[in-house]
Amino acid sequence: MIWAYPREYKDKNTAGQSTANPKEFTFPSYGSFIYWVSKGYAVLDNAAFPIVGEGKKEPNDSFIEQLVANAEAAINAVDKLGYIDRKKVAVGGHSYGAFMTAHLLSNSKLFAAGIARSGAYNRTLTPFGFQSEQRNFWDDPALYMTMSPFVSADRMKTPLLLIHGGADNNPGTFTLQTERYFQALKNLGAPVRMVILPREAHGYVAKENIFHLLWEQDQFLEKYLKN
Repeated sequence: MIWAYPREYKDKNTAGQSTANPKEFTFPSYGSFIYWVSKGYAVLDNAAFPIVGEGKKEPNDSFIEQLVANAEAAINAVDKLGYIDRKKVAVGGHSYGAFMTAHLLSNSKLFAAGIARSGAYNRTLTPFGFQSEQRNFWDDPALYMTMSPFVSADRMKTPLLLIHGGADNNPGTFTLQTERYFQALKNLGAPVRMVILPREAHGYVAKENIFHLLWEQDQFLEKYLKN
């Protein structure tokens, strides 16, 4: 299971810096997939997925190509250690990581399943920029369409678990994003499940919702990844 969050950089040297601390303790939280190690999964948590745009090129000009290359490199690195079956790798993320997951499943055949939590999938609904993108929709409509997993929903063939808080107050990830994306995927015949957590904002806090979230993720992985 690869859990990641892509980050943009303007040069390769900055993107290549190492921020990992080998002496840092591993600790569990509801958002972490460390729990699944105890169930026999190999987990690559907080994988580095740098998106680089140097000179006059912006990172998002080649976002999808770089994203797929990052994912393949991550799989190759763990496979080299002898830990995995390449045909049984899942990917997931929260917020921009969910957006990343949708793109990877629609634009590659690297993964057997994906989990996307509280993401944004239609960039025309964030027309004045997102993450580090400074261009607005009217500056480059084609970019916003390419950067929208909603537009490539017809290419989604991989099982996807969509999760969102029912009261997401983050202006870039309103709950509507997941609801409309789910409707598109479902009508196109994609293997997708949607879970809306009642009254949760962009991060989840209610014990009942967190327990249900963990159960949904566990059942999904057991069905589509382990078996």
